[in-house]
Order: sequence, then structure tokens, then C-alpha cells
Amino acid sequence: MSQNAIMDAKDAVYGSLAECFITIEGRRYNFMSITEFESKWDVNIVEVPILGKVGMGHKSAGGKGTWSGTAHYNQSVFREMADNYQKTGKMPPFTIQVSNEDPESTVGRQTIVLYGCLCESFTLAKFQAGEELLDEELSGTFESFDIPEKFKEMDGFAAN
Repeated sequence: MSQNAIMDAKDAVYGSLAECFITIEGRRYNFMSITEFESKWDVNIVEVPILGKVGMGHKSAGGKGTWSGTAHYNQSVFREMADNYQKTGKMPPFTIQVSNEDPESTVGRQTIVLYGCLCESFTLAKFQAGEELLDEELSGTFESFDIPEKFKEMDGFAAN
């Protein structure tokens, strides 16, 4: 029988308890209408030809941050940003801060802050007949990120 430690189910972090804040030109918003969010940092890997080897080597060469989410269609902050951009040609970069903390879990709290965020597209007007709630898809890029709060390692996570 395996001697491996097994994760306790309570350490799976419950997503509905997350917090999301955006800061645009010094004004901070509690983005409580967002229902789904994900950010990614994709590393650009380039092939490196090496004399004397049949296979290619690989090297990291830069990266790109992207974010996406779904929000209830009940705020105008991003529409105002689009309106300002189409009238002035200026789109201010903004910050997104996401924290995850589940009081039942032993892993504690993690916070990720994305800097230099921009939106790729904007939902301007929308309707849907019937009883459905309106939501909108959001996506964009970011320049850099910080992790000011990190999850604690679970007991047994480190294998050595």
C-alpha cells in the first residue's frame, strides 16, 4: 500500500468566496458582479538548434499575461472606458486583484495582483427576452503580476 499523503477534501478551495477588485486611474472598485475569472501567464518557448544534437533544445524567451471572466451585466465601468477610448484614443491600463480564501481550508489565503491590464473587447448594449439574467464576457491582457499572499503548503505536499 502507498505511503503517500492524501489531500484532505476540506483543503479544496471553494471558489465563490473569492474577492476581486479593479483599480482604474486611482479609483478602486469591488468587482462583486464577476462570477468567473481566470488569469494565465503563457511563457514563449523558442527552439534552439544545437550543433551535434539531433533534437532541438528549448529556451524560455518572454511571456504574455491574459485574463478572462464572466460578469453580471450590471455595471458601466468598462463601457465608460470604451467610450473614453473611442472619443480620445486613450485607454488607461488598470489593476486587477484576486484573492482566494476558504475559512474551512488549512491553506489560507492567496492574492494575485495583475498590473497593466487592458480590455480586448467591450459589450456595449445587450438584451435577452425571457427570464434569463444578463451577463457579459470580459477578456484582456496584462503586463506583469505579483503574489503578495501565497497559499500555505498542505501537510504531505513536499515529498522530501
